[in-house]
Amino acid sequence: MPSTVEQLSPSRAKLTVEIPFADLQPHLTKAYREIAQSVNIPGFRKGKVPSAVIDQRFGRGVVLQEAINAALPTAYGEAVESNKLTPLGDPEVEITKLEDGDLVEFVAEVDVRPEITLPSFDSLAVTVPVLAETEAEVDSRIELMRERFATTTEVDREAADGDVLTIDLAGSRDGEALPDATAEGITYKIGSGGMLDGLDEAVTGLSAGESADFTSTLVGGALAGQEADIHVTVAKVSEQQLPDLDDEFAQLVSEFDTVEEMRADLTTGVEQMLRADQLNTARDKVLEDLVEAVEFELPAKLLAAEIEGRHNQIEEQLKGAGLTLERYLETADDEDADTPEEFWKVVDSRTEQSVRAQILLDAIADQHEVGVEQHELTDMIVRKAQSSGSTPEQELQHMMEHNHMSAWMQEIRRNKALGLILAQATVTDADGAPVQVAPAAPEADAEDDGEEAPAEA
Repeated sequence: MPSTVEQLSPSRAKLTVEIPFADLQPHLTKAYREIAQSVNIPGFRKGKVPSAVIDQRFGRGVVLQEAINAALPTAYGEAVESNKLTPLGDPEVEITKLEDGDLVEFVAEVDVRPEITLPSFDSLAVTVPVLAETEAEVDSRIELMRERFATTTEVDREAADGDVLTIDLAGSRDGEALPDATAEGITYKIGSGGMLDGLDEAVTGLSAGESADFTSTLVGGALAGQEADIHVTVAKVSEQQLPDLDDEFAQLVSEFDTVEEMRADLTTGVEQMLRADQLNTARDKVLEDLVEAVEFELPAKLLAAEIEGRHNQIEEQLKGAGLTLERYLETADDEDADTPEEFWKVVDSRTEQSVRAQILLDAIADQHEVGVEQHELTDMIVRKAQSSGSTPEQELQHMMEHNHMSAWMQEIRRNKALGLILAQATVTDADGAPVQVAPAAPEADAEDDGEEAPAEA
């Protein structure tokens, strides 16, 4: 089908496409057949109504519209392919010429991926933190396991650090009780934190039946971020006894016979986790540097839609948590904004960078003809199931019901494109030592299928 393209801007194009009636005829025939099957006209059997009668009863224009609507997607797709465009959204289509028996002409305006000049990936260089020491993390994990199997014994003495208390809390402001800041029978370990500032100091030294008062900032519920007067009463003081760290404990909590074997396995897991974190940091920094190095025009409509979607998502999350944005900013320590205006400005900037990154990775994937293998999609489904606590079968059903396959495959392609970039970039740690970013070599007895391992996001 003849078509021409006019570049309205680096990121928007106008296609003019002609559909000869020879190409429209099969759709016309189908439209007449479907209309004939759906109407009852005296004197004619269902499905046997002549085209001339349909034209007389319903108008030729109705049939033409049905046929044109059916022919447009194919004609548009062929025009996009022949003019080597990469659409970034749905087109705005207008029929500009209709000559019955001759041709149909339509115009489609659409956001497109602009021409992108990519730098040499080996020019990218990033620095990541040095791997943290594993011993402290291993010790922390072992202590958590010991705490899970700890026993408690009620004691008749003043509460001290590490004791497990049963406490009642009653919040008030200006003498008026606050039901949302009142609770009974709470179990709390002194020194564990995570509840109320000042609680440890208030309860330390109290015996069962004794109380104390302090002022703190509430951390949850509708009153989160607001100060309140807290009256705490200790109902019970218990001493925690941790199990001995011996081989018997190792056999109880793990598959290993000795503490040394258990610690060695934990050390391996921690090292893998720390290296994965370091690799993810490298991936993020390399992509950030690439986005900053490549300038191109973003389609305004695409960016506006992404920003609107992100705003709506955040507002729904805040609503679900029972928070206003102002209250959230009062309690959030990790936000780079103090006011709603600053917050939305940061969100918009990050959304723009995300859109730029996606377009860049798609361009790189196309340039390197990155494909997606069945096992890569299967691996993603398994990972999603593990992350969500579901089963691969449930994730597969979810993917099919919500038409996520295309988006998930696109995610895999982007991850593999990022892997290509990372493999050529220079990555060092803060001490100047090179960081290994290539995937580990397969085991000697592993079956080599010649396919590249999918990169993690």
